[in-house]
Amino acid sequence: MQISLFLLSGLLVSVLLGMIIIPRILVISHKKRLYDVPDSRKVHTTPVPRLGGLSFFPVILMSMALVMGFRLYLWPSDLSSLSLEMLHEYLFLFVGMTLLYLVGVCDDLVGVGYRYKFVVQIVAALLLVLSGNWFYTLGGLFGIYSVPAWVGISFTVFIVVYVTNAINLIDGIDGLASGLCCIALSVLSAIFCIRGQYVYAMLAVCTLGILMPFWCYNVFGNAKRGHKLFMGDAGSLTLGYVISFLIIHLCVSNSSSSDCPNPYMVIAFSTVLVPLLDVIRVVLHRLRERKSPFLPDKNHFHHKLLRTGMRVRMAMVTILCVSVFFIALNMVLVKYMNITYILLFDLFLWSVLHLTINLLIVWNRKRQDGEDVFGKKF
Repeated sequence: MQISLFLLSGLLVSVLLGMIIIPRILVISHKKRLYDVPDSRKVHTTPVPRLGGLSFFPVILMSMALVMGFRLYLWPSDLSSLSLEMLHEYLFLFVGMTLLYLVGVCDDLVGVGYRYKFVVQIVAALLLVLSGNWFYTLGGLFGIYSVPAWVGISFTVFIVVYVTNAINLIDGIDGLASGLCCIALSVLSAIFCIRGQYVYAMLAVCTLGILMPFWCYNVFGNAKRGHKLFMGDAGSLTLGYVISFLIIHLCVSNSSSSDCPNPYMVIAFSTVLVPLLDVIRVVLHRLRERKSPFLPDKNHFHHKLLRTGMRVRMAMVTILCVSVFFIALNMVLVKYMNITYILLFDLFLWSVLHLTINLLIVWNRKRQDGEDVFGKKF
């Protein structure tokens, strides 16, 4: 009962702070005319404030500190879930979050080059390594268990940068990035609760709390009335970093041995499988077209669904359903299949899905041109 109250309080405080802060950000954005201006790549047609992510880091920090402070004040003897190791982790985590939050704010206001953002992301990733969260095992992926420290640290830095940028790049239509993060955080918080790691569940819950009011403004807000806003890089980088930390901690803290399969690694990465696979597909497409992988285009998952004739909100719901499907599927498969086979099966399903979407795009284009499925005019 005490733990349930503890987590519920974190969620409610985060939601309440978000409901207070987000409308003020909207007011400031309109007064200072801080807008995301539409262009050929973007779905929206009206200038929309993109500073919603300014609320994420302060609200996460305040809600966690407030609830944890009251818990220690009311139950000072209940320190079973707290430790110096945990304090060490969170100190480095919040320093890394601050770095990414600041570079995200700069990018939203004046623009920051991708090279500079990569450097800051690598520094933030190294802070997680210093906190003790790094992959000393791959959990049996491709038959690999124990790995040398330099391999594990390099892989950890890569994963943090990869996940952070994947959340940033998938943020292309209303409610998509925030919706995917809500799903991931809900699953991660539930797993941490089951494992008895309540402070990590609190971080997931507080992050989920600020996303809930933002998602409502982002999806249901009326742009013409000035009620809609985007999260911007300050928000997406913060979310990507928090989720990276939770995924890595879930993987390494629940590994019983460096030479034993780790089912939690499958579940952890399943929560962000859709944005991770979409980044790989987009980068491969750009390289095949002999374009820079860092230059934006209109070939992301949501762009392809829109070309099939879907409306924006339907495309968002479809991608969220795909994410839930992969999470549920992998939770079942992890009981019966090797981690490598699960990955290969996911890649097969992902390929079949996009081949089907490609056919729907061709069919929709022919339909608009007045042709039947065989290319004949009608």
